[in-house]
Amino acid sequence: MLYDFGIRLYVLAIRLAALFDDKARRWVEGRRDNAARLARLPQGKPVVWVHCASLGEFEQGRPLIEAIRARHPHVAILLTFFSPSGFELRKDYEGAEVVVYLPPDLPAAAEAFVARVQPSLAIFVKYEFWRNHLEALNRRQIPTVLVSARFRKSQIFFKPWGGAFRQMLRCFSHLFVQDEASAELLRQIGFDHAIVAGDTRVDRVVHLARQAPPPLPRVDAFARNARHILVCGSTWPADEKVLAPLINEHLPEGWKVIIAPHEVDEGHVQALMRQIERPAIRYSEAEGRDLADTRVLVIDNVGILSRLYRYGRIAYIGGGFGRAIHNTLEPMAFGLPVLFGPRYAGFAEAEYLVSSGGGRSIRSAEELIAAFDQLCREAQWEESHRKVQAYIEAGTGATQRIMDGLAPLLQPLTAHPEKIEDATRTRTV
Repeated sequence: MLYDFGIRLYVLAIRLAALFDDKARRWVEGRRDNAARLARLPQGKPVVWVHCASLGEFEQGRPLIEAIRARHPHVAILLTFFSPSGFELRKDYEGAEVVVYLPPDLPAAAEAFVARVQPSLAIFVKYEFWRNHLEALNRRQIPTVLVSARFRKSQIFFKPWGGAFRQMLRCFSHLFVQDEASAELLRQIGFDHAIVAGDTRVDRVVHLARQAPPPLPRVDAFARNARHILVCGSTWPADEKVLAPLINEHLPEGWKVIIAPHEVDEGHVQALMRQIERPAIRYSEAEGRDLADTRVLVIDNVGILSRLYRYGRIAYIGGGFGRAIHNTLEPMAFGLPVLFGPRYAGFAEAEYLVSSGGGRSIRSAEELIAAFDQLCREAQWEESHRKVQAYIEAGTGATQRIMDGLAPLLQPLTAHPEKIEDATRTRTV
């Protein structure tokens, strides 16, 4: 079929790209280790398979994985990724017994994978629709659910020629969607079993915001005498070009800026430092320094961005001058009004920020300065802060709602632990 032919061409293209591209090479080589990793699946336990495209979807699925782990300790969690960026960072994730790559979505590979794993439940996160894997699960009558999904009218499911893709949706026994608009779109094409549960990412960012964070002494020293801080997360050069006039010419007295670029390669960090005319320092060079007069801290490592927003008064999130904005929920969990570039369509929280006044989308340095000046006014900041808090409070609880919906599928797996081994078929490589 045309779908399978397209997948074969994609796999061939990746294998050719692997000759000179590191990410493609990891995509190919990582799948060669699947058999050895799958051999670690414990015998005698029902398997719950959770599939995520990449790291962002993993963070969306993580609250659900951890809830299943806590409430149903007798099941084994199998976590799969499509992308190397997710697998490489989470291949040793302790919340799963086994982490592997999803095999290419070809009939024989999908059938062999499902037969090998024999999951009792399969959970796909957000936008993962792989026809052959879904059909292999469906043929074996394995309950399969989609969580934290958000549908838009522009998607192929809702086009007259989208029949084959609508058929994929029929493989899901449960469709947990983020909002009522998604549920209504599904009803219009004959799917009445969608459940509005919300976005599990909200639970994740709220959990992170409420945790006692590991100390960041260098950031503490930088922030100590600041009146307020603008935290700029996941910025790209296009974002930094727009930010530079604000930082260099319009930063109010007592304000400081933390910039955490999306890419921290040396060339990018040096180019960013050259644009900044205020006293600035790199995070890697700030240890033991007097930072009282330093106005800008550039984060030249990875892994601490989500912990930086607690220092902020206002956030700027990058990506909106490129393909799309990055994570706005992390600063929102701390109550920060959020500024970002023009490409935010399809992101529910960003659309809410713009429509409610909880944040602003800007198209130029001039618009950024004007939006920032507005949010520096106490009354405007308070109003935006309330709107951000309202979204977070309303969105919290998606994990519990999904767990309630999954209870009839999960409970039989752990109700009688002593019978699990007899009920679970032997898995062979």
